[in-house]
Amino acid sequence: MSFKYVLCLCLFSFFKLSAQSVVQSPDGKLKVSVFISNGMPLYSISYNKKTFLENSPLGLKTNVGDFTTGLILKADVGQNKIDEIYKLPNIKQSDVHYEANEAILSFSKDSKAAIDVVFRVSNNNVAFKYKVYPQKEARSCVVQEEASGFILPEGTTTFLCPQSKPMTGYARTAPSYETSYTLDAPMGKNGMGEGYTFPCLFKVNNTGWVLISETGVDSGYCASRLIGHDKGLYTVGFPMAGENNGNGTTAPGIPLIGETPWRTITIGETLAPIVETTIPFDLVKPKYQASKEYQYTKGSWSWIMKMDSNTTFPVQKQYIDFSAAMGYETILIDALWDTQIGKDKIAELAKYGAGKGVGLYLWYNSNGYWNDAPQGPRGMMDNSTIRRKEMAWMKSIGVKGIKVDFFGGDKQVTMKLYEDILTDANDFGIMVIFHGCTLPRGWERMYPNFAASEAVLASENLHFGQGSCDNEAMNASIHTFIRNTVGSMDFGGSALNKFYNSDNIPNKGSKRITSDVFALAAAVLFQSGVQHFALAPNNLTDAPDWAINFMKEVPTTWDEVRFLDGFPGKYVVLARRKGTKWYIAGVNAQKEILKLKIKLPMFVSGSSLIYYHDDEQLNGKVKTIKLKKNQEAEIIIPRNGGVLLLN
Repeated sequence: MSFKYVLCLCLFSFFKLSAQSVVQSPDGKLKVSVFISNGMPLYSISYNKKTFLENSPLGLKTNVGDFTTGLILKADVGQNKIDEIYKLPNIKQSDVHYEANEAILSFSKDSKAAIDVVFRVSNNNVAFKYKVYPQKEARSCVVQEEASGFILPEGTTTFLCPQSKPMTGYARTAPSYETSYTLDAPMGKNGMGEGYTFPCLFKVNNTGWVLISETGVDSGYCASRLIGHDKGLYTVGFPMAGENNGNGTTAPGIPLIGETPWRTITIGETLAPIVETTIPFDLVKPKYQASKEYQYTKGSWSWIMKMDSNTTFPVQKQYIDFSAAMGYETILIDALWDTQIGKDKIAELAKYGAGKGVGLYLWYNSNGYWNDAPQGPRGMMDNSTIRRKEMAWMKSIGVKGIKVDFFGGDKQVTMKLYEDILTDANDFGIMVIFHGCTLPRGWERMYPNFAASEAVLASENLHFGQGSCDNEAMNASIHTFIRNTVGSMDFGGSALNKFYNSDNIPNKGSKRITSDVFALAAAVLFQSGVQHFALAPNNLTDAPDWAINFMKEVPTTWDEVRFLDGFPGKYVVLARRKGTKWYIAGVNAQKEILKLKIKLPMFVSGSSLIYYHDDEQLNGKVKTIKLKKNQEAEIIIPRNGGVLLLN
């Protein structure tokens, strides 16, 4: 039976339903209904009695059985209440109280246990995963296809990042989650023919918003994408065959009994639940104990302004001095340090930095057979024996972390490489940033030494092309609602140079068209526990004192986030809290000047607030204002400008 035929039955044959199972959120507003139609499992989701997902397919096809049809839903449903408190310093909320209702729905086929679908429903969040049971003598299987689908109501619009074709782009390094979003577009498309990268945002008419993603992906499975079909249907898709230079299977293998990662669906009548969700971390557990107490830090890096040719000893020493002057704890030494500096001089830089309280992050090529990226060090991170020897050397000279770049795709073999790098690095007390990479999927909690991932069109593109600079504000107002909602985003931004070149020389390279206040606001908007900002030593003298002083004190870890206002691709205003201090940050990508009245209940009426703002020419100013009795503040943001309010 073809999947298309199965879908038709799902859509049109509702007269043969088995008993329906319903699981609700603790507040009773979010409801998931699960049932069988002609032997095929379906589910739907409503919030406040409004439909957000129509009857959508469930199930798996494996090499030991087809679990998309011929199924019977058992009447007995296992139910549990989940009530968990955990702390995690490097996500958007440091103290999390996760409450959910769990339902374990068991399906049989031919009178034998086939699969369970485990649903967890918390306020504004639905998650589900599969458990597959042994079939006859089989104690392992290959999951050939996942039928899991999401049918959005007619009229829904999409905010999606197309998956790039494999082995394309720079040195055949795609896919690396670095394509441009399409905004408020109609359904019925499939990106560039290869679907969309997670997370995926949908606006359900005037009803609300849906964010679809996944979490809990590790070496035991592949990462997935979303495939677009007709009639509002999107389904989970496995990696493309061409990824990893064609090596490795696209279909994951699991032991039996075995489980899949979680599929997550966040639903809100406003964008607040989307921005504030912690569901990627609620559903996972640490995979190992941290070998030390890891520090989340601010740092500088020369590459974004000075490029490859300045990965040299004198320049990196200058950046150590710059980080020390800023009160930063690290610098990132980027590609080619192996040939342009060498290990002996790196050890000297590490010792020099330690004397100033500044540690090193070192760049590495992920390497292997999967692309043509020539930058070194190469041939180390893909080999366990060599990798561990290299990490032992790093530990001996006090290196704080690594940035590993140019991965090959989303196949299970690559997920194992990510996990192996993280696991080995933890043995040596080293933190890890990934670039040219996949989306992190709950990794902040799963891997205690995970720092951040790129998986976005990041700051390097501002250097490489004026088009990215022209769209900087638009992209910044997208990431808060999509990419950065599910995981730390290593953007490497907040530049204060007017021009992207080594000496901030006019009319050389691309020109920054956003304001200095915008750059400061982005440091608050973009969440990542470890930040290497695009500042340069010359900024100590050529940038406004108020801008430098703010960048010295802005946190990189947060205790709370609150969405205040915005729309993807147009503007965003949100609040982050560190201890007792609140930072209200906003940017505007629209042609029109943005004028807003925003409610600030986190401040007492009459409070004095520091107000960073731009005039119409994007000249930044700082003043003190008093919060009105109704706890409302009026803010004005010109195009490509920003705003900050601090207590």
